[in-house]
Amino acid sequence: MKRSVTILSIKINLLTFIRQKRILVPLSILLLSLPVSAQIQLSDNAKISLLTASPWSGAVYALFGHTAIYVHDDSTGVNAVFNYGFFDSSQPYFIYNFVRGKTDYILGVETMADFLHEYGYRGQQVTEQELNLLPEEKQQLFESLFTNALPQNREYRYNYFYDNCTTRPRDLVEEFTHGSIQYPPTKPGQSYRDLVHECVESYPWIQFGIDLLIGSPADSIIGVREKMYIPAYLMDSFDGAVIQRNDTLSDPLVKHTKVLLHVNNEINKKNHPTPFTPLIVGIALFLLTIIVSLLQRIKLNKTKLSRLYDTILFGVAGLAGIVLLVLMYFSEHPATNPNWNFAWLNPVMLVAALCFWMKSANKAVFYYHFINFALLTLFLLSWWFIPQQLPLATIPLSASLWLRSGANIYMFRKGRLKNRQFTTSRYMKAGWGGL
Repeated sequence: MKRSVTILSIKINLLTFIRQKRILVPLSILLLSLPVSAQIQLSDNAKISLLTASPWSGAVYALFGHTAIYVHDDSTGVNAVFNYGFFDSSQPYFIYNFVRGKTDYILGVETMADFLHEYGYRGQQVTEQELNLLPEEKQQLFESLFTNALPQNREYRYNYFYDNCTTRPRDLVEEFTHGSIQYPPTKPGQSYRDLVHECVESYPWIQFGIDLLIGSPADSIIGVREKMYIPAYLMDSFDGAVIQRNDTLSDPLVKHTKVLLHVNNEINKKNHPTPFTPLIVGIALFLLTIIVSLLQRIKLNKTKLSRLYDTILFGVAGLAGIVLLVLMYFSEHPATNPNWNFAWLNPVMLVAALCFWMKSANKAVFYYHFINFALLTLFLLSWWFIPQQLPLATIPLSASLWLRSGANIYMFRKGRLKNRQFTTSRYMKAGWGGL
């Protein structure tokens, strides 16, 4: 037993050294494969806790908070935080794989001191909830965590709604608790998107971007357990949960709650509200579109300003459409298909933008604007009835594309009528002998 404890202590100390020296996480996880001569038997005084970190404003992924499991036993020297939130951003094609939903996360192990140092440095609050588990439940949960942290088991395919660094601890606690866990009710009628909005309400551009990328499945109403992909919801659910061990015996799931670190608002400052919200920018863009369209009408389409403006406007929309296309049909990300934003952001717009400068494509461009104008008219008229919660900013933004297609149709038809009048007058003069 002493030898196994010593080996585990060596592992934890090496993990601490590696973490301090910023060596890649996979190397630290590899140390967990060191052989242990005997199984570590936790004492009856061992404790297993759920650690919940509050949101951090320094990164998008940290705006949702974080969850980990802490195993501590003075008798055996076990002092390990099991953290499902490790990933290696230096992997080849990381961004490409992230967009396609092929990001693998890792179960890492660190000491409580290192865990608190990291989150204290960021000014985040850390709350510990000691779980009210039986000795055999603690032992089974610890063994499962240790096994899952081995090199051959440590990786898992991350899924931000259904399988993430918060749902994994929940699943393990449920699996090794002898009895059913009854969770308290939460606010009814909430969806995945509603919970995301709660986490990023101070960041309108991040909220806008997320709303563009996730589709109508994110608006389905979810229950108590599905909400636990957010760390704060898991913590609150655990706080009021009860273990129903049999028909007559029940225990609270959380034995004791303690705040290990208090939030530091001086370090972890919230984002200052910006007047340039997506809606304001969308309205400004629509007003600019009106000005460009009026200038095009006044100049009788003889200026290149409108064509340049259309190239930028439709080109950017087309690039955004490519991202949506990848997420909808070539990605493993959940809740991205169907996505009704594809009606006004699609790759065809990028192709059209390239054709605006080709005289041989004038007829094709006219037909494109006609179809696009019709589709966007239908989209705007049915905006309130679309089965997806769309950002309000999509109205002025899509209206800008709608107006430019309509203006181009008008100028094209006006040009054709003018040419027809000119041709008719020329033939009439020729018929009258040039008079």
